[in-house]
Amino acid sequence: MKNKVKISILILSLLPLLAWAEDGSRLWLRFSDKPQQSKEIITTHRSPTMDIAEKELASHWNGKPVELRLDKKLKRLKDGYIIQSDKDKICLSAGKDAGLLYAAYHLLRLQQTGVDTENLYIEEIPSYDVRILNHWDNLNGSIERGYAGRSLWKWEELPGKLSPRYQEYARANASVGINATVLNNVNASPQILTGEYLHKVKALADIFRPYGIKVYLSANFSSPKVLDGLPDSDPMNKEVRAWWKNKVKEIYRLIPDFGGFLVKANSEGQPGPQDYGRTHADGANMLADALKPYGGIVMWRAFVYSPTKDDRAKQACLEFMPLDGQFRDNVIIQIKNGPVDFQPREPFNPLFGSLKKTAEMVEFQITQEYLGFSNHLVFLAPLFKEVLDSDTYSDGSGSTVAKITDGTLRPAKVTAISGVVNTGDDVNWCGHHFAQSNWYTFGRLAWNHQLTSEQIADEWIKMTFTPDEAFVKPVKEMMLTSREACVDYMMPLGLHHIFSSNHHYGPGPWEEQLHIRRDWTSRYYHNADAEGLGFDRTKTGSNAVAQYFPPLDDTYGNIVTCPDNLILWFHHVPWKYKMKNGRTMWDELCYRYDAGVKQVREYQKIWDSMQPYVDEQRFQEVQAKLRLHARDAVWWKDGCLLYFQTYSNLPIPYDIERSAYSLEEIKKVRPDIRIYK
Repeated sequence: MKNKVKISILILSLLPLLAWAEDGSRLWLRFSDKPQQSKEIITTHRSPTMDIAEKELASHWNGKPVELRLDKKLKRLKDGYIIQSDKDKICLSAGKDAGLLYAAYHLLRLQQTGVDTENLYIEEIPSYDVRILNHWDNLNGSIERGYAGRSLWKWEELPGKLSPRYQEYARANASVGINATVLNNVNASPQILTGEYLHKVKALADIFRPYGIKVYLSANFSSPKVLDGLPDSDPMNKEVRAWWKNKVKEIYRLIPDFGGFLVKANSEGQPGPQDYGRTHADGANMLADALKPYGGIVMWRAFVYSPTKDDRAKQACLEFMPLDGQFRDNVIIQIKNGPVDFQPREPFNPLFGSLKKTAEMVEFQITQEYLGFSNHLVFLAPLFKEVLDSDTYSDGSGSTVAKITDGTLRPAKVTAISGVVNTGDDVNWCGHHFAQSNWYTFGRLAWNHQLTSEQIADEWIKMTFTPDEAFVKPVKEMMLTSREACVDYMMPLGLHHIFSSNHHYGPGPWEEQLHIRRDWTSRYYHNADAEGLGFDRTKTGSNAVAQYFPPLDDTYGNIVTCPDNLILWFHHVPWKYKMKNGRTMWDELCYRYDAGVKQVREYQKIWDSMQPYVDEQRFQEVQAKLRLHARDAVWWKDGCLLYFQTYSNLPIPYDIERSAYSLEEIKKVRPDIRIYK
């Protein structure tokens, strides 16, 4: 009996600590739970979406009364809203129910981040019409480039059993204005379009709809042939066109607000119209014609990664520019942010702005395929902003990627932006607590691309952890510098795609002949030799610089004016070439790698000092990730410098930490299988 009393006392003593335990499952949605009287939330009408908005405010709002006012005359706001306060109440006005839900979340965000809500006038119009997540989830539950567990979608249980996480997912997206989702991998299985799976998709669409989220599907171009035995899937075959028309009709009968298709065609072995001698426009237009009566769209990916003797970075422009003006108005060309493949740093894709008569949208990668998976702390807002704010000069100075894609410079029937999401069924959703910030960041920038990285980091930290400035300031600095640190310890000065091809995680600049295709080897991209390092894309090389508008073609094409952070992307640079800071290229390369390592080690110190402000579970889990992160940064630095030194034959500066291992030992290192989920 005495022992039971002692145990009870121990449990009671631990309750405060247990109550403060966090597993990350609540994401940034840690609103106050102070209940309010229902009369303090005034609504003008009822709908499932309005019910959610009212419930969120009734459960979490602590201020003056709030009125939710639907005004269909406010069409100019699209699905945006106005928040206006007076002495008696705060009025949320919108032209659509979804706008009122977004306004409710905005108001709660202001409260959560400590903003004064007494004198408000806020008008928000989203930057993009379609703000969409791309899931690379497979029907067997695996996720391509997923590092946070298995798929959220339990296809084997649907439609009969519905996970509570489906609604939690929808709520998280709505809280940052994401209004669309592609459920399946772009390397799509035709099976997703069968009647069995469409009923499963319907079950998800029904859950997402009240949160303002439309469902889209990745379509396999060979579906007519594979599913129903048609002789081919030629877009000019009347039987094939009829098949798609009937399939789309079947989908809309089940899901009246279905958004449309995402298509990866004739890339990395995926089927497409070129299999039949047709063009991307022929294939996209066939699907667009089937969708048009229902208001659906086609997002046709420009990632045309197929074998070529030309520079891989040139492929998108070479294939799509001749087709400009041939696409239907409900087709949007979905373009990766850079010309190769989601690298830690790339110049913006030159296809942006080059299509004068065709709608374009940006595709970002939220999941960190090339940035340390869910093990490295890399805040992606600076990367996203760098691309969106890049001036293409396509329509003169100021023709940024953002203005080209948001309808400012190129009016389009529908504007869109996409992000390959990093969610999985891990308790904390993203594998790393700080990786949640990149999901949040994409939503906030898709809603308003004029937000700064600093603003987004500040919001997320205060909502996810604490508004205490003693925590916010150092952690924000850590986040804001993390992308540049990643570039430094992985691929500084414009180096790219020198990962191990087996896993895209650790270094592999030594890989030369592992595959049939040259562009599947690291050497194809870095071209190290006794003379220097880098890919010559000038007029004397692949001439990829010619795909950029003046003055960028000359800026990038001249080694003197090319920015140092892209110099090895566009030039084969001599080892002793004098950089803008006076160092030789070799020394600068060494110091950049070293700076990245030092920065990550500094993050460890910062985080350790934050222990008093963070619950123990999340503190320890982030601490463990940072230990792994620091180890990996050293792996990258040592492996790359020792390898490139075999070509430069120059000493590593004396004040840089020496490797504890030889190059041959490092080449044998394989990432611990535990990095995979």
